[in-house]
Amino acid sequence: MSAPTSNARAVAAMEGERLVVRISGDWRVTAARPDWKEVLAAHQPKVVHLVGEELGAWDSALALFWRDAEVWSRGNAVAFAAENLPVAAGELARLLENYASRKVNPPRGLPDLFSAVGLVTQNLVREVRDITRLVGDCVLSAERLVRQPHKFRWRDCLAEMQQCGAMALPIVSVVSFIVGVILAYQAAMQLRQYGADIFVADLVGLSVVREMGSLMAGVVLAGRTGAAFAATLGNMKANEEIDALETLGISPVDFLVMPRILALGVMTPLLALYSNAMGILGGMAIGAGVLDIPVNAYWVETMSFVDLSDLSAGLLKSVVYGGLIGVAGCLRGLQAERSAAGVGRAATSAVVTSILLLAIADGLFAVIFNLLGW
Repeated sequence: MSAPTSNARAVAAMEGERLVVRISGDWRVTAARPDWKEVLAAHQPKVVHLVGEELGAWDSALALFWRDAEVWSRGNAVAFAAENLPVAAGELARLLENYASRKVNPPRGLPDLFSAVGLVTQNLVREVRDITRLVGDCVLSAERLVRQPHKFRWRDCLAEMQQCGAMALPIVSVVSFIVGVILAYQAAMQLRQYGADIFVADLVGLSVVREMGSLMAGVVLAGRTGAAFAATLGNMKANEEIDALETLGISPVDFLVMPRILALGVMTPLLALYSNAMGILGGMAIGAGVLDIPVNAYWVETMSFVDLSDLSAGLLKSVVYGGLIGVAGCLRGLQAERSAAGVGRAATSAVVTSILLLAIADGLFAVIFNLLGW
């Protein structure tokens, strides 16, 4: 009996209790070929014998046929033999059999509420522990910096100051100016109904100096500098450069982390001051262009309402924001997997962590300032 084929042929014949299958022709996986179940038909042999006769070109199609015959024979306690067939086809058939026999784990469903809360709690505890450890290492490194300032990498720190400070001025300018414009325009729509146009200067000045200036500078640095820190350290970890530093007895915190955190701690307040100026300038542009408030009057009203305590509150926030962004970026870089994909995930995680820490810190500052009457 033969299965309907084009070029590949498998002719089966019973010889006593033995089923002899004569295989010939070209066996290609892209062409029509015999199927083992069709070749076997209703035969119930005690022995299956594959014999190659005038076998042409072959690929995995022959191995698949061989695998099906051997698997059927083993499952039905039937003896199996092969003759005049390529040895490589038999080896490939066994590889395919082993691969096919692997159990595929069913897709896992959503965890129950108790398990989900437990996993989130474990992850949160792990994150807090890692952040605390890094902050402790930075405190010890700062102590060594005070005792031995000549060993600090001042050149690297200055280079990072340039990158996170001067190079960030364009984007900080655009974002802060637009924020000032939006605040002034939204306030003008409401205040002009009561003839209180001049108080737009008070609202914009206080909002920018106490809140939005430092926050906008922090968000820009989180997306720009925090991600850069994570990508740089993650790439160094993937290239085993951090391992080399530890092998040489050099602390990665002293060598890599502290110059970056110090640079952010110094430059973030300066960027916050610049952001305050651009935000007030944006409000002034709306006051002069939409509300017909003279520039001099707008500036005098801002100066009379915003005092040094408001400015110092914003600067204090910016110092903390800079430290948080530096810690988050360096932490994610040191935690990065040793691959290109791991570096990308570390940069993304650094931005998310930085913005989350900024939001938490901003909320805590609001509560503390309210309690202190500041």
